[in-house]
Amino acid sequence: MCEIIEKKVLWEGKFLRFLQVGYRDSSGSIRNWETFERVNCNGVVAIVPVTDKGEVLIIRQYRPAVDGYVIEFPAGLNDKGESLEDAARRELIEETGYSAKELIFLAEGPISSGASGEILTAYLAKGLEFKGIDQRDETEDIEVFHIPINELADKLSSLRAGGNYIDLKVMGLMEMAKKYL
Repeated sequence: MCEIIEKKVLWEGKFLRFLQVGYRDSSGSIRNWETFERVNCNGVVAIVPVTDKGEVLIIRQYRPAVDGYVIEFPAGLNDKGESLEDAARRELIEETGYSAKELIFLAEGPISSGASGEILTAYLAKGLEFKGIDQRDETEDIEVFHIPINELADKLSSLRAGGNYIDLKVMGLMEMAKKYL
């Protein structure tokens, strides 16, 4: 059985902490692994917002880590000590201007288990109502798209051809959400 036996902080910044993790593998050998974790964060949420007209909301946002625009679902950190559901509701309003009457849990799991222990919790948002965008984080440069669900794959292909990256979670989470629509 594998087990972590030591964690050593290599560097800590305002948002991230880099660690060296010592662990015992299944053969009993001691190994080291480098990883990172968020500072002051209690989870990550993603929201699949679907309007009553059958449109899915996706966003286009500049991401410095890839030096490009990424097409993704609204998402964010639970860094305010709230429940994951409350974080999802807050992020939805901040990034799209919409509130949701109903949130349905879709899934949770690691985002990039080879590099981080971050766990993403995803929700379907229904009963959307536009409230306006007045709470957006000043560091976010976001464009919101309303796309009929049956046109999503074609729109993503068009956006990819236009030089955007497509977050791989978009199609998978959309497929999971369809069973509730």
